[in-house]
Amino acid sequence: MIKEYIDQNKDRFLNELFDLLRIPSISADKDYAEQVNKTANFVKEKLMEAGAEKVEVCATAGYPIVYGEKIIDPKLPTVLVYGHYDVQPAVPLELWDTPPFEPTIRTTEVHPKGAIFARGSCDDKGQMYMHVKAFELMIKSNTLPCNVKFMIEGEEEVGSTNLGPFCINNKEKLKADVVLISDTSMIALDTPSIDTGLRGLSYVEVEVTGPNRDLHSGVYGGAVANPINILAKMIASLHDENNHITIPGFYDEVLELTNQERTELNLAPFNIEDFKKDLNIDDVWGENGFTVLEKTGIRPTLDCNGIWGGYTGEGAKTVLPSKAFAKISMRLVPNQASHKITELFKNHFESIAPAGVKVVVKPHHGGEPVVTPTDSVAYLAAAKAMETTFGKKPIPTRGGGSIPIVALFERELGLKSVLMGFGLDSDALHSPNEHYGLENYYKGIETIPYFFKYFAEMSK
Repeated sequence: MIKEYIDQNKDRFLNELFDLLRIPSISADKDYAEQVNKTANFVKEKLMEAGAEKVEVCATAGYPIVYGEKIIDPKLPTVLVYGHYDVQPAVPLELWDTPPFEPTIRTTEVHPKGAIFARGSCDDKGQMYMHVKAFELMIKSNTLPCNVKFMIEGEEEVGSTNLGPFCINNKEKLKADVVLISDTSMIALDTPSIDTGLRGLSYVEVEVTGPNRDLHSGVYGGAVANPINILAKMIASLHDENNHITIPGFYDEVLELTNQERTELNLAPFNIEDFKKDLNIDDVWGENGFTVLEKTGIRPTLDCNGIWGGYTGEGAKTVLPSKAFAKISMRLVPNQASHKITELFKNHFESIAPAGVKVVVKPHHGGEPVVTPTDSVAYLAAAKAMETTFGKKPIPTRGGGSIPIVALFERELGLKSVLMGFGLDSDALHSPNEHYGLENYYKGIETIPYFFKYFAEMSK
C-alpha cells in the first residue's frame, strides 16, 4: 500500500519539493526576509492539504514557526515532528554547477539514479518535506496509527534563537511522547544508520584592530602591527603540533569513551581511501591518536569558518589594514557546556593578543551536545522501520554536526528525540552543489509510516 501510493504520486511529490526549493529562504541574510516568510506560508499550505488541523504560522521575535496537528485519539501516543524550512546562504555562487534555487536532477557516482541539486535539498527542506508527504500518505490511506504534531521552524541555520521561548510558552500545545527529526545523515543507501549522538556548538566572531585607519604598507609596514598577520598567528596558535586545542581548560569536561565504546564506534563501515577520493585530498587531518570516525563523532574541534580584512579586490593595493575579522566555530562533545567554552575562548583569545592590537570576541550562538538512548521504544521503532524498508538493521552512529534543539527539547519539553535522517555526508550540505538523492527522498517517505506503525504498537 505504501509503495503503491508513492509510485502513483512520485512526480507530484517531486514537483512540490521543487517548488519549495525554488524559494530562497536564507535566514542569515535580512534581504531574504520576505522569501523566508513566504516559505513558512508554503509549508502551512502543504500541511493543510495533507490533512493536518489547527495549522498556523506562529509569530516569534524572528521568523515564524509553522505548527499543525492531527489528533485521532488523545489516549494514543503522540509524535512531534521537527524540521526547518530555512537554508544556508548559497555563496559562493560561481562554484555552483547549476543555480542554487533552480533545482536540477543529475546523476552522480553515489546517486546513479539521480540527485536533486539545490540549496536546501538535503538540509533540511527535502528531509522535512518527506514527513509532510508521509503524513499525507497515512491520512489518505487511513493508516495513521497515532497522533502527530508538526513544528517546522525558520531559524535553525542561525541558531534557533526563538525556538526556546516558543517551547516554553507552548508546552501544552507541544505535549508529545517523542520528537522525530530527519536533519541528519546515514552511512549509505545500502548501509542504513541512525545517529545516537550529536556534537554541541560554540560560534564566535573575532575582530582585531590595529591602527585607527588603513595605512600605506610602505610608509608604515614593519613598524605597525598588521591585524591580518596578528589574527593569522593567533588562530594558528589555537592548535599545537598534535592538532590538540591549546585553550586552557578546553578539555576539562570532555567525556572520554571507554576502549570498548571506541571499538564499537569504529565497527561502522568506513573506507578511508573512498573518503579521501570523495574530497580530493591526499590525507586526513585532525587530532592525533583518533580515527576519522572518532574525530568527527566524539572529539571536540575548533575551526576558522571565515577570515577577511584589508584589500581583496582586483589588482593590487598596498595597504596595511586597520582591522581583520574571523568567524570561528567549536564543536563540542558530551559534558562540555557551550557558554563555558565560549567564555574560555574569549578569555584566552584576548590574553594572547599582542600590545599593538585590540581584540573583541563577539559570541554568536551555541548549542549543547547530546546522546540519545538506543533502548527506547522510539529508537527501536525507528530501527525496525529502517530494517523493514532497507532490509538491514541500521547501525547506531555518532553525528559530527550540531542540532542544538535536541537538548532544548529534552530540557524544556522533557522529550527525547530520534534522529532518523536519510541524507548522506557526501551530499555537500552547506556547500556549493548541495544535493539529495531521489532514492533517499522516496525511501524516507516509505520508511516514516513504518516508524509511526511500530511506535504505536510498541508503546502499548
